[in-house]
Amino acid sequence: MAKETDDDLLLKSFMAEVSEVERDNEVKRILGCFKLNPFDHLKLPFNASTDDMKRQYRKLSLLVHPDKCKHPQAKEAFGALAKAQQLLLDPQERGYVLDQVNAAKEELRAKRKKELKKDNASRIKAAVDEGKYEEQYERSEEFQVQLKMKVHEILTEKEWRRRKMQMRISEEEGRLKKDEEETKEMWKRKREHEEKWEETRETRVSSWRDFMKTGKKVRKIKELCSKF
Repeated sequence: MAKETDDDLLLKSFMAEVSEVERDNEVKRILGCFKLNPFDHLKLPFNASTDDMKRQYRKLSLLVHPDKCKHPQAKEAFGALAKAQQLLLDPQERGYVLDQVNAAKEELRAKRKKELKKDNASRIKAAVDEGKYEEQYERSEEFQVQLKMKVHEILTEKEWRRRKMQMRISEEEGRLKKDEEETKEMWKRKREHEEKWEETRETRVSSWRDFMKTGKKVRKIKELCSKF
């Protein structure tokens, strides 16, 4: 049997101390997370490493596993965690979220810069510390809360735009499909009309011939009558 690692031992100790109430609370927390931010589901900071992600997923997934947790929505929470880890371990998906994090930081920094211009003491301190003051501020809980809110705001806006674009694409596809169906119906009616016209061709020709014969007889009778 493979020797247990320190992480395994710590995890086993943690699981032994977890109560049913804590499991239920974790299910509620996961299901209440902001759906567009997988970092939220795993309770991880934005600078977490992939090892951190795997370790945290293992810990939380055992906590809410349907076989171990009696909460009626444990399976749903377990699935949400699995999806969050899948997104974060995908370089492209993780990169997309982190791009929004960087955009949020830039917005907050710009806002902070404007505020510092009005606060002489903070502005002087920031200048003297050569960036260390701002680095310290960005590690503060205040900044992290603002960052999280701004990331949520940006992700929501991006998702809304994506859905609107998808709606427009769907509407356009629907319109094109309708036009295609109408065109097909038009050609179908035209083809049916041509087929019926062709089917009655012999009848029309026969009728025309009969008409012509009848016309000749009438003309001959008129000619005979005119002689008398």
